[in-house]
Amino acid sequence: MSKSKLEYIWLDGYKPVQSLRSKTKVVSNYDGSLESLEDWSFDGSSTQQAEGNSSDCILRPAFVCEDPLRRNAYLVMCEVLNADGTPHESNGRSTIDDDDNDYWFGFEQEYFLYDCKTNKPLGWPENGEPDPQGQYYCSVGARNAYGRHIVEKHLDACIDAGLNIEGINAEVAIGQWEYQIFAKGAKAAGDQIWVARYLLERICEEYNLYVEYHCKPLGKDADWNGSGMHANFSNSLLRNSGNKADYEAICEAFRPFVKEHIDVYGPDNDHRLTGKHETQSISDFSYGISDRGASIRIPIATVENGWKGWLEDRRPASSADPYKVAARIIKTVKSADMLVSA
Repeated sequence: MSKSKLEYIWLDGYKPVQSLRSKTKVVSNYDGSLESLEDWSFDGSSTQQAEGNSSDCILRPAFVCEDPLRRNAYLVMCEVLNADGTPHESNGRSTIDDDDNDYWFGFEQEYFLYDCKTNKPLGWPENGEPDPQGQYYCSVGARNAYGRHIVEKHLDACIDAGLNIEGINAEVAIGQWEYQIFAKGAKAAGDQIWVARYLLERICEEYNLYVEYHCKPLGKDADWNGSGMHANFSNSLLRNSGNKADYEAICEAFRPFVKEHIDVYGPDNDHRLTGKHETQSISDFSYGISDRGASIRIPIATVENGWKGWLEDRRPASSADPYKVAARIIKTVKSADMLVSA
């Protein structure tokens, strides 16, 4: 009889940023499929998801992949349900309206590696300030690139798990990195980002480091870029349009809903979206071809491909929930689809 370890992973009810939680179930003769996984309960009163006198919440498996960090193990990303089987209010995945997987998402996840002892970014000098940003972006060499061994281990883990990770790079600030994940289907993209975040957290445990997802951890007024989670997205219309006017109509559809998007694009985003450091002001909205200072960038590749491609919303913060980001983008684009179709 074979034994397998199933790591059930979920998002807790903490605000304004949810945390990852997980626990292990040992089962016999597991076949590796999502369909054979059972629901499991947990104590929601310990995760701010239930009261103590009625504390059971349900974990419903939504995505499974091999666990590259342990033998005979699998990672199970779950939705949180109330005891009656309805989606818990903390369940962002359940709000996504993309049942046919027409929406494709590529998330660019930026983050800082922080030293638990110094509470500073990895590579930050013990005394004084590091050299200004600029030399760290896509850098090579021990004087500029800090934490590469962790980032490479994370990349290998994501590949071994079967996640569709598409690349990594050092970012513009010291100790800041990025990885990119793409998936066909908004729920699939969110699942994979969360599992990738989980793997990075687990790897950092081994080095007494932590992942800092705050969008401007070095301070609101610091002359350093913040961390975002740029959301590249498309649907059938964007991929096949061939019409500049369609793209402009979809971009314009975002303009009336600035607040609704910012509300789910992560806390403290006003620290990052200042109009500086390759951002648009949080209170303004703009779009432009190859414009990294716009709210939405129209990639040059889309234009060169005859207006067939995708858009990039540059506003989501690094700590944002990809499920909620995708859900809001889909809602806005669907309103534009109806106008374009008409």
